[in-house]
Amino acid sequence: MNFNTYPDAEMMAIDVANVIADDLAEALHQKDRVVLAVPGGTTPGPIFDVLSAVDLDWDRVDVVLTDERWVPEDHDRSNSALVKARLLTNRAVAARYLPLYAPAQAPEAVLAELESVIAGALPLDVALLGMGADMHTASLFPGSDGLEDALAADAPILIPVRRHDLPDIRITLSARVLDGAMRKHILIKGADKREALNAAQNLKATEAPVKAVCSGADVHWTE
Repeated sequence: MNFNTYPDAEMMAIDVANVIADDLAEALHQKDRVVLAVPGGTTPGPIFDVLSAVDLDWDRVDVVLTDERWVPEDHDRSNSALVKARLLTNRAVAARYLPLYAPAQAPEAVLAELESVIAGALPLDVALLGMGADMHTASLFPGSDGLEDALAADAPILIPVRRHDLPDIRITLSARVLDGAMRKHILIKGADKREALNAAQNLKATEAPVKAVCSGADVHWTE
C-alpha cells in the first residue's frame, strides 16, 4: 500500500478527485470506455463534488457503485441517490450509470440481469473504496452471510449480503472484482480507522475483508 496523509478533509477531497481524474484520463487514452467504481456514504461526497466538474470524456465513462442497499433509489438509505446527486452532475452528467438495484423483493431474482450489464464493462479501471472501523469495505462485512463466497477467487461479479444487525439486504461487488481494478484508492478518516487498517494486515480476510483489496492500493487518510 502507498499511504498518503492530508492536513484536512478538504485537501484530501481535492487531491483524491484530481488523482482519480488523472487515472480516468490515462485509461481513456488506452480504451474506448472506462469504468469507475465508487462507494456510498458521506465521506466521498466532497470528492464527487470536485470530480463531477472535471473536464473528461464523461460520455465514455461508466460509473458503478461498489455496493448498494437493496432499497429503491428514492429511499433515504440509497447510495444511488447520493451518487446521482453529487457525482453524476455538472460535466459528469454524461457518464453512464450501471445500477446495482432493480425492482425485486430480493436481489437473487434479478442478479443475472444486473451482472450482465456490469460484465461488459469489466475489469474496473478505477475503484474508490471506503473502510469501516470493523475493517469492512464495500459490503464485505465480517461475519456476514455471503462473505466467503464474496472473497473466493472464483467469486461471481455480485454477491447478496445479509447480517442480522444490518437493516437492509446489501448487494456488493465481490472482492475479486474490486481487487482487479487497475487503480485502487482507499479513503479513510480518523485515527481509529488508520489503526484498523494497520491491524487488518495481520488478520485473515474473513476477519478483515479490507485486506482482500489492499495490495497495490493507494490509501488516503486524514484526521
